[in-house]
Amino acid sequence: MATQTPKIEESWHAALQGEFNAPYFAALKESLQKEKQTYSVYPPGGLIFSAFNLTPLTAVKAVILGQDPYHGKGQAHGLCFSVPDGVPPPPSLQNIFKELYSDLNIPVPKNGNLEKWAKQGVLLLNATLTVRAGNAGSHQGMGWETFTDRVIQTISDLRAGVVFLLWGKYAQAKRELINTDKHFVLTAPHPSPLSANRGFFGCRHFSKTNQLLKENGLGEIDWNLNS
Repeated sequence: MATQTPKIEESWHAALQGEFNAPYFAALKESLQKEKQTYSVYPPGGLIFSAFNLTPLTAVKAVILGQDPYHGKGQAHGLCFSVPDGVPPPPSLQNIFKELYSDLNIPVPKNGNLEKWAKQGVLLLNATLTVRAGNAGSHQGMGWETFTDRVIQTISDLRAGVVFLLWGKYAQAKRELINTDKHFVLTAPHPSPLSANRGFFGCRHFSKTNQLLKENGLGEIDWNLNS
């Protein structure tokens, strides 16, 4: 993030250029650079914008919104809820896979890398794009939320028929950024073990997303990570 504009896929670059040039973003970069002088920061710099680089604005069909990256070493790679190949799926992701099996009878994968979803148009967006190692939520309030709120608004303004999956109260608070006259919003409790039994299990958001996409003439998502 040493350059003025992060390395980011072209359709996002064009839509968000004003954000990269805004004073808050300059302050965010400065804060991150200071953090890195003292602490380890996840994900690595080159992966901060992975969600955007794997899912161009022009390709977005669905959005899954997370809060901030995993704070354990080697877990975060720029996609919400996802972990790189070879890293055991954390509890929330395990519950996502349980619901996927219940909903679509897709066997629980051993691999927690969700890049396959991202490449099909599922934007896996965290509200905060970085975190200090071992300190959950440590980069909240640094400026990322301003940026990612603008991302949600940009999708709402420039796209149509996108399915937003808002899991938990934090994600559901972003509903006000979405034009529900032209987009679809599915809500459920967070898949965390603390709340999954309150209605995440049984929400059937994966089949519902595909039904909405099909009804609107958009290609369905192949949620199966085993193939």
